[in-house]
Parts: sequence; structure tokens; C-alpha cells
Amino acid sequence: MKAALLVGLVACAFTTAPPARSATPHEVRVPVAGAELYARDIGQGPAMIVLHGGPDFDHIYLLPELDRLSDHYRLIYYDQRGRGRSADHVQPEDVTLASDLDDLDKVRQHFRLDKVVLLGHSWGTVLALEYALRYPQHVSRLILMNPGPASADDYKQLRSDWLNKRPAEMEQRKAISATPAYQQGDPAAVTAYYRIHFKPAFAAPENYEKFMTRLSASFTKEGVLKARAVEACRMTNTWSKPDYNLLPKLKPVSIPALVISGDHEFTPAATAEHIAQALPTARLVTLKDCGHFTYMECPAPVRENIDSFFSKK
Repeated sequence: MKAALLVGLVACAFTTAPPARSATPHEVRVPVAGAELYARDIGQGPAMIVLHGGPDFDHIYLLPELDRLSDHYRLIYYDQRGRGRSADHVQPEDVTLASDLDDLDKVRQHFRLDKVVLLGHSWGTVLALEYALRYPQHVSRLILMNPGPASADDYKQLRSDWLNKRPAEMEQRKAISATPAYQQGDPAAVTAYYRIHFKPAFAAPENYEKFMTRLSASFTKEGVLKARAVEACRMTNTWSKPDYNLLPKLKPVSIPALVISGDHEFTPAATAEHIAQALPTARLVTLKDCGHFTYMECPAPVRENIDSFFSKK
């Protein structure tokens, strides 16, 4: 594992990135057991399945910035079951970690891909690692962007870090989450909660405002409640289990991996470091002046590192 701290030699602005090729996304419904998943396919080149974070969000918050990669890569986004446009006719209690992994494999099969690159953001990195452990023969590379905790211990550290560094904000979130409006999925209350939650996740205030405008526009009462219930189930399957720990299982994984983090993360630096240390072929890159959404705040160095990653055999 090699770690690198980029010190701003590449400017973090869209004006420095190469212009994106004009491309029209193709939207499809992918049939899976008991449901259909919304998927969006754009670009040409090596195929990447994009795994969004949350776990209660959908792919929309990644756009349009991540689409800039579509001039050299084929990006296949999909909304995970019970979230976004994959929520119809889904009961939250039927969504499990196992069903999420099966769904990801169905997406791969639907697009007739034998081996594929998995690009996960935040929670999506956990799903990518789980899939790579289960189906290593179908994963050619891993891009783990602003990773979520890969163990219960790292999740506890994240919670402890937030409580120690931002106790007032944690109390504010707790107060909002106790209100009837929040509990009933009121979009305004949910937006207020996430405005507090995500403010320290950005290096630049303008990016925070842009993200929150995009996120809040996607909230509906029904969608919030269903995604929240799915997230609760996902917690039960992963971070809430005292013995949940992917790190020792990653030691034999020989899949090339790029771990991208930022120096303004709102998760502990150890989260990304532990994953990069556990994967024998991983390279960890920490980008300067970037928070938890590096694809938005530092698109040029993100692109440079992904291109470099693909250029190495």
C-alpha cells in the first residue's frame, strides 16, 4: 500500500478538467427477484458499476460531476433496492445485505459484463468490498471513494469522533430527529437534519450548498420513510453487529484497488487507511482541499488518479 498526499499541484476546479464528451444516458429497468432496479448507462470505455452511498440515498447526488468520467469510461449507475427510483413495490424488511449483493450481480449480468470495475462512494465502498469478497472472479478493479467504515470498530470510532469534535451539532441532530415532523419524513425537517450532518463534510461552503440543494430536491415523505427503514436494516446487517469486520477478510484479495480520500473528511482518516492497509494491492490517495465528496470538490485530481490507476497493469 502506497499513500500519497497531493499538495495542490493540480487545481481543484472544473475549468482545469478536460471537457466531457457529449453523451446521452440510456435508462433501463433491471429485473431482480421481487423488484425492478432503475439503472442509467452512459459513456464508452472500461465499464464501471457505480455504487452510491447512504445507505438511504440514491445515485442522483453523484450527478452531474461524476459523469465527467464518461468521456473515457462507461458508467453504469443504479439505485439500490428500496431507494430512489428502485423503491416501487419494495418492502423495506425484504431488503438485506444479501439481496443488495444479489441485485448488484444481476446488474452486472444484465449488462453482460463478465468482469467489471466497481466504483463505490461512502457506503457504496462497503457494498463493493462485500461483493468483491463474494464474487472476486467478476471484479477487475476497485475504486473506493471516500470509504465508509469496513468494521464495527471503525464505525464506533466515527461516532466517537463526531461526538468529541462536534457535540453541539450532534445534539442539534438529536433534537431534530425527535420531532414528529422528522419522524414522519417531512422533507423540510429531513433537510434541516442533513444540513447539520453534512456541513463538516465539505472543504468549500459553495459545494456544501450545491449538494444540499440537490439532495433536498429529491426528498419525498414516502421515499424518505422507505429509505430510512432500509438503512436501519442495513445497519443491522453491518455496523451494528459487534463482530462486523471486513478488514481481515480483505488480506487475500488481489484485486487492484484505488482508495481516494480527502484531507477535509468528516470521517476519521483511519477509515480509509485501514481499508488500504488491508488490501494488499491498494493505493491510498489523500486529496488536498477535499471533503467527503471528492468527485465534486476536486474533479481534476480524482480524474488524474483514476486515469493513472487504469494505465497500470
